[in-house]
Amino acid sequence: MKKQKTKNGTRKIRLLIVDDSKAVRNTIKQLCASIPRVVVIGEANNGLEALSAIREVKPDVITLDIKMPMMSGIEVLRAMNQEQLEGTVIVLSAIGEDPYRQKCFELGASYVLDKTTELEKLPQVLSDI
Repeated sequence: MKKQKTKNGTRKIRLLIVDDSKAVRNTIKQLCASIPRVVVIGEANNGLEALSAIREVKPDVITLDIKMPMMSGIEVLRAMNQEQLEGTVIVLSAIGEDPYRQKCFELGASYVLDKTTELEKLPQVLSDI
């Protein structure tokens, strides 16, 4: 798959947004609108949809909620590992407990942000990727 480039030649970031809250997904899209390199290529509102989308559209970056219906973000991370699915994972969750954070890192998440207090950091994180 050929990577898209922006007008100035930098690589575009293909983003999949995974959260069971439409309001949170919309907020993430609004935050990303200010970053020319980021292209939202899909959304999922539960873990099963997320895995299907990851397999199908092969995003560069995935924002992933932990607590979702049908399959949690932790289970999505496990499945990604088992299936060797690639993508930089940014976990965004309201569950700020350290055991969850540590588990996400152990399962391959690159970033873990508390969406109730750190969501505004997302544009900087995406810019650094």
